[in-house]
Amino acid sequence: MSLDVIILAAGQGTRMKSNLPKVLHPLGGQPLVLYSVQAAEAASGRAPVLIVGHGADQVREAVGDAARYALQAEQLGTGHAVMQARALVEGASDHVIVMYADMPLLTADTLRALYEAQQGNSGPITMLTHVTDTPRGFGRIVRDPASGSVRAIVEEAQATPEQLAIREVNVGVYCFDAAWLWSHLDRIPLSPKGEYYLTDLVEMAVTEGHTITALTTEDADEVLGINTRVHLAEAEAALRRRVNERLMLAGVTIVDPASTYIHPTVEIGQDTVIMPNTYVWGRTTIGANCVIGPNTIIQDCTIGNDCEVLASVLEHATLEDRVDVGPFGHLRKGAYLESDVHMGNFGEVKNSRLRRGVKMGHFSYIGDGDIGEDTNIGAGTITCNYDGVRKHKTVTGKGVFIGSDTMLVAPVTLGDGARTGAGSVVTRDVPPGTLVYGVPARAPAREPQETTEDERSTS
Repeated sequence: MSLDVIILAAGQGTRMKSNLPKVLHPLGGQPLVLYSVQAAEAASGRAPVLIVGHGADQVREAVGDAARYALQAEQLGTGHAVMQARALVEGASDHVIVMYADMPLLTADTLRALYEAQQGNSGPITMLTHVTDTPRGFGRIVRDPASGSVRAIVEEAQATPEQLAIREVNVGVYCFDAAWLWSHLDRIPLSPKGEYYLTDLVEMAVTEGHTITALTTEDADEVLGINTRVHLAEAEAALRRRVNERLMLAGVTIVDPASTYIHPTVEIGQDTVIMPNTYVWGRTTIGANCVIGPNTIIQDCTIGNDCEVLASVLEHATLEDRVDVGPFGHLRKGAYLESDVHMGNFGEVKNSRLRRGVKMGHFSYIGDGDIGEDTNIGAGTITCNYDGVRKHKTVTGKGVFIGSDTMLVAPVTLGDGARTGAGSVVTRDVPPGTLVYGVPARAPAREPQETTEDERSTS
């Protein structure tokens, strides 16, 4: 047995009131169409066929090689949309699932269950339904009172008062016997609106005496379709709940899930604590036994074990084990803090490596630097890395002591054990073990020596 999935993504989505195609609106850090594509691939083991139309080039660019594409140049209904996939799918599989790209919370598990249900169905169609008190315009499912099989789908606009009282609704996801689908698709009648509706296949199958099976999902979040920005916000909240619950069940403490925003692409280790008002986005990995937040934003970062990040912003940065940052730290792209680094409040690091054991005082900026092990960076230190045209690098050896308010005018190198006095402006390389101070910083003419007892007695 084999399965193909066709995803309908050609619509304009006018109710979004946006120039951006509906399926490209962001949800949990990625275009919502990607959730359907990923679920379909996980369920079938092959790239789905994405039916594109409005904003087709933008959709192709966003999805890339994760899908195969068929163009619905003129939007003439769902049945017409599936027809566009015929050349890619017909004869390639035994079953076909048709779903919408605006249902991002539908899971691969449910798609697999739908496929398995159809494999056990003697008829040509198994459809996904949901029982709800808020039908949101979905068609009602009319079942045969004796057999329980589906007899009809009645659209809300055509439903009688009795039919409107039916709580089971059609969510628009179907698994078809592939041979039956392709032999009947061309028979769909043209509607009064000039469109071809996929739901007419249900009536055809019933007329032919086939059994229509329904798989009912109890998860209201799964069948949430995105038609407005209100729906998008509802889906965002549902996705956040789903992600937070998954992490908490895996051993992560989230103190206040309602104020914590974690993308589904984030991985967090056991016994890490996420404090309130924390945002963790993108391809971020956080190790075990960390404390993150409160009031922290982390994007596309790698954080090791036993780290603490307090009220800070981290972007495209790496922290090894036992690193603490903040409060009010800012790690920008290319920041790399090795194990046991301390970065105080109101510090900023960009495109720099702070090696093991570095202590960086508050109100300091390190840009384009390579700071050696066990170096102490005093408060107010700044690497002056930009000359107005190019960026330049600052390098220190091991065990360097940089006094408060030191300006390191790059390119400049400080050797192992070098020291700078408070308020120094270092414009030249400093040899190992040398003290420099002043503006510009220089070494003293000679090191002051301790006065002997005899010298004191003769003065």
